[in-house]
This record gives sequence, structure tokens and C-alpha cells, in this order.
Amino acid sequence: MTQPAQRGVRGKGARRRDELARAAATLVLRDGPGALTHRRVAVEAGASLSATTYYFASLDDLAAAAGHALADAWADRARAVLAGAPSTSVREDPAAAARVLSDAVLPAGDDAEVRSHYEHLLGAGRHPGVASAFAAGRAVVDAVLAELVAQVGAPTSAVVTTALVDGAVVTALTEQRPVRETARALLLEAWGA
Repeated sequence: MTQPAQRGVRGKGARRRDELARAAATLVLRDGPGALTHRRVAVEAGASLSATTYYFASLDDLAAAAGHALADAWADRARAVLAGAPSTSVREDPAAAARVLSDAVLPAGDDAEVRSHYEHLLGAGRHPGVASAFAAGRAVVDAVLAELVAQVGAPTSAVVTTALVDGAVVTALTEQRPVRETARALLLEAWGA
């Protein structure tokens, strides 16, 4: 009879841990990985400090959880783009295909949000826990992107497509160009379209 109650507690604990990880991810994206503390995550999540230290014994554990939450969000975005992608191909409509692939790689939002996202992602690489989580999550994103690449018939692999979009973001942000247009134009150029 106590087993169902224990399952409910475990479920509640897992939800609380996920909430704290998402709060940590929000802090990493908004303020950078250097802003990550148990106290700030507790405030962001509306939780007690003891909750953050209960679920994450060290800052490295908390940073890794933030990295996993960010990688999961990236994969979820790519899956949503895949689910809603029009059935078009590079041959039929190269601009639409470039839009689909760049949308799957880029975070939602305007250029300011993309800038913030990329600035903090670069900083995250200095934190081994976050970097490891991104590396693990990247495989999931690459698998979803591989499906999209195949669906639109792009001549670039998922990894190359991501590298092109990432490079376009750096160019666009440093030269104050529109991010999404720059990414799409670079994909089209790479495809010879």
C-alpha cells in the first residue's frame, strides 16, 4: 500500500528536479553560466535553497543539469520544426528548405534573443558539466536534423548544416546583419541554389 505513495513522491521529486534544471538553464541563457549558483536557481525556480542543494549536491551537478535542459529544449525545437515542416525539397523550393533547416537549428525569438543564446552557449563551453551535456544532447539534435535534411533533400549533412547556420550567426551578429536571413542565404549558397 505504501508503494503507490512512494511512486507519487518519486514523480514529484523528478518534477521538482526538472523544474530546478530548467531554472538553471534559464539563468545560463539569460545571465551566462558564471551566474549559476544554488541560491540564484532557487530564486528563479521559486524554491528553497535547500531544494537546490538536495537535488544537486554541487555546482557541477547543477551546471550539468542546466546543460541537459538546454540540449533537451534544442532537440524539442528541432522536433517541432520537423513535425510542422512542409513537404518541400531543395529542388522545389530552396528558400523554404533553408527556412526549415535554419529554424530547426536556431532558437526561437528575434535577433536579440539569438545573440543572447549564442553568447551564453559559447560561455557554457568553459564549464565541463554544461559542455558534456551539450555534447550528449547534440546527438539527439543531429538525429532530428538528419531526418529534416533527408526530408528536404539538402546536399549537406546535419552536422554541416548546423555548422553553416552557426557560422552564419557569428557573421550576422558581428556585422549586425539579420540572423535568419544570413543563415538562409549561406545555406542556399552552400547548396548552389
